[in-house]
Amino acid sequence: MARELPDDPLPWKVLDSTYVSRKFWYTVRCDRVELPNGTVIPEYWVTEYLPWVNVVAVTTEGKVLMVRQYRHGSGTVSFEIPAGTTDAADPDVESAGKRELLEETGYGGGQWSPLMTLSANPGLQNTLAYTFLAEGVVPMQAANPGASEDLRLHIVPIDEIEGMIDRGDLIQSLHVAPLLKFLLKRRR
Repeated sequence: MARELPDDPLPWKVLDSTYVSRKFWYTVRCDRVELPNGTVIPEYWVTEYLPWVNVVAVTTEGKVLMVRQYRHGSGTVSFEIPAGTTDAADPDVESAGKRELLEETGYGGGQWSPLMTLSANPGLQNTLAYTFLAEGVVPMQAANPGASEDLRLHIVPIDEIEGMIDRGDLIQSLHVAPLLKFLLKRRR
């Protein structure tokens, strides 16, 4: 994660914490916190999620696997990189990424490395999104997305990714940032 500096602010002290909802996709707690300067915030709301995983998957032909799907929260259809949440059966976040890639695209294998770790909103959410770069992935089986997923696989040449981002074809910031980092790494 981010490096520490000698003048970093101190963490807040949690005086009390109450869960308002404990559902798989909607876990919310309300904390009463005290800041280092003594200020007490009586209600600070935090949404909790399991860790998320994203994969920038590059085929042996040098193309990027993208999916298009409808997202009910925003009411939109857009391009995304393969992604999902961790399961209790996943031994680690990289294994979860491999599982998600195989489920959503049918691709697997290749050389895997961590690309970046992000937070959608560190002020209001506890979760981190772990993004992996998977280079040299190949088709291994038919895609088998979950019952709540209706995906369309698109295999996109790398040189088209920047234009897709520029046009707004991707709106998920936790997917755009890793793709931009991938493109920057390729230019170096």
